[in-house]
Amino acid sequence: MQSIRRFVLPFLALAAGLALPGAARADFRLCNNASSRVSVAIAYTNGKTWVSEGWWNLKSNACEVLLRGNLAAQYYYIYAMDERGGEWKGKSYMCTRDREFHIDGRENCLVRGYDRTGFFEVDTKDGRNWTVQLTDATQQPR
Repeated sequence: MQSIRRFVLPFLALAAGLALPGAARADFRLCNNASSRVSVAIAYTNGKTWVSEGWWNLKSNACEVLLRGNLAAQYYYIYAMDERGGEWKGKSYMCTRDREFHIDGRENCLVRGYDRTGFFEVDTKDGRNWTVQLTDATQQPR
């Protein structure tokens, strides 16, 4: 039996959402277009320190606003995992834990009793509404 290695690439899309006249809001939203439930964490800077938060559990074909209001930073970071062991990850390390969390700072995660998890970067460019689209894994033979 040949083993299949699974990997997942995040796909980003600018949300084309309709804004109400005079509204200056810009939300950060994530959509799960994968075939199974995913758990999602987000990290960002609030201008003073790094913050990581999780978990949002999204069923297949569902979307969730992770941050409401004006985007305070250009870069946001996402980590997600599905029920089958697939991950959407990157090389920007933040602190997480197994249950719901809100963690200030990204240094010394292990010393502080947290996990050290690799997040992928999302560049929101001009700070308008952004939607991150998670899709099913692409499979490659080993």
